[in-house]
Amino acid sequence: MIRPTALVLSLILTATSAAGQEWALNGMDPVSYSHDGGAVPGRTDIVTMWKGEAWHFANEHNRALFEANPRAYAPGMGGLCVVALSEGRPEPGNPRYFAVIDKRTYLVRSEQARKRLLADPQGVLGRAKATWARMKP
Repeated sequence: MIRPTALVLSLILTATSAAGQEWALNGMDPVSYSHDGGAVPGRTDIVTMWKGEAWHFANEHNRALFEANPRAYAPGMGGLCVVALSEGRPEPGNPRYFAVIDKRTYLVRSEQARKRLLADPQGVLGRAKATWARMKP
């Protein structure tokens, strides 16, 4: 029989460890961007840890694809908004707003930023990459 104290301690440790995990993309399935053309919420029971974050998936197939090549599905430039980067500002992208360009997913901060990216993808990405390169040590 489990003692009540041990049970409470076990529950606290489990909650603390789950709370300590960072959810990548706010729980969106990274494979869905390119395969489904949308931001699809991942399930809490289909998860892979990569680079210190919990990546969630809509199904086992998407998790297997990600695990085989995570860099192919993780958003470019660290998930920062590429439009903001193109303007010289590092700003988080919103996982609900994205564009897939040349098989690479990029996050943006809003629908307006998405439209700006799609109007000039090579120009925006070129300027964003220059800022990204200056930010890296």
